Amino acid sequence: MDVTRLAALDAAQAARVLSEVRSAALAGQRTRVAPRPVIEESWERMLRSGVDPDHDFRAGLLGDEEIERRRHASPLRHVLPVLREGLLSVADTAQHIMVVADEEGRVLWREGSPAVLRKADGHGFEVGADWREDVVGTNGVGTPLVTRRPVQVFSAEHFVRTHHSWTCTGAPVTDPRDGRLVGAVDVSGPLETMHPATLALVDAVAKLAQARLRELHQASLERLRAVAAPVLARLDGRALVVDRDGWTAAVTGMPYTNRVALPASLGRDGRCRLPSLGPCAVESLPGGWLLRVADEPPPREAVRIVLDLADPRRRAVTVSGGAGSWTHELSPRHAELLCLLALHPGGRGASGLADDLFGDPGRTVTVRAEMSRVRRFLGAFLEHQPYRFCDRAEVELLLPEDPLDLLPHSTAPAIVRERAARPRAPRPR
Repeated sequence: MDVTRLAALDAAQAARVLSEVRSAALAGQRTRVAPRPVIEESWERMLRSGVDPDHDFRAGLLGDEEIERRRHASPLRHVLPVLREGLLSVADTAQHIMVVADEEGRVLWREGSPAVLRKADGHGFEVGADWREDVVGTNGVGTPLVTRRPVQVFSAEHFVRTHHSWTCTGAPVTDPRDGRLVGAVDVSGPLETMHPATLALVDAVAKLAQARLRELHQASLERLRAVAAPVLARLDGRALVVDRDGWTAAVTGMPYTNRVALPASLGRDGRCRLPSLGPCAVESLPGGWLLRVADEPPPREAVRIVLDLADPRRRAVTVSGGAGSWTHELSPRHAELLCLLALHPGGRGASGLADDLFGDPGRTVTVRAEMSRVRRFLGAFLEHQPYRFCDRAEVELLLPEDPLDLLPHSTAPAIVRERAARPRAPRPR
């Protein structure tokens, strides 16, 4: 049922209709009104993962120390003013609360109507609570984190029955630098406060938060660039200055590269070996690192690459070799591309990948642009013409037990075929 049609009904009537739809769907019966696709797909995931539709089981709350650690580590702490300005006044007026969760679905902040905050306590919607979709079912925090799109969940659209007196609207927030998921923002309240316009509002504010993160990143690089300029002016040879995450502020004696992959041990002994640059001398700068590239060519060492797609909520590639080990979280598109390369060790040309991803071999420009972005963090280990992992790389692909959980929101024809070709796991009873 479309949200705009729900709005034409009073809250109680809409809740009754949705309750009938949910009951029929759980019983495997034909529903009088079809659930919205985003809700139906979530319910199917819940049935596969064994979430109890009638009882709310959840993990324990995080301790105060862990909550503070996560708050300090979360990029969302920088955009709380944007979220508050965009949502809190509306939340107070509409008897809602604003909830901000990290990328794992853990509630880190919540604010709003005191009366609604007390009601939220009764639903376990507390700071430190785990609101992943596969823990508490379809909801406005966990479902946007899985689908990576804004989602409104009204009354019995919640998979777990104990949440049916609630309505929530959430949107994911991603890192604008690399598309990495950093959390979700949600507006929630009693079911009678539901309004379809809330979805557009929450999505718009989430996008404003992402824009603010982009501004903050550019400002930090500008500060680092000002520090780097006199340092690089005194140097001969190749060198670059990067921030703590490897984003480049300035270079000298070498082509500009947007980002370099940094090992966890960078700077401990004054030197390191980077996959894309070889041996480097390392010096700390305020807000970043000075990397001076050695003149000798780097040896061609063996490397192990693990592409981990086993968890449908997280996609990552881990590289282990002479420079140590490092992990990079993947965007959905980059996960699709690397999965296809792992499944075709002989390589795929741009037109073949375009056909795999879009069913259109002519979309090679899009493929080349995305592969260019992949090469920013994995370039030393990729070849082209055709695209493939380099010969010295040992590649391991970790897949989920249930083939339907392989990049579950990908519509790429080759990924869809791969899901269908793999044997299904038994459905939990």
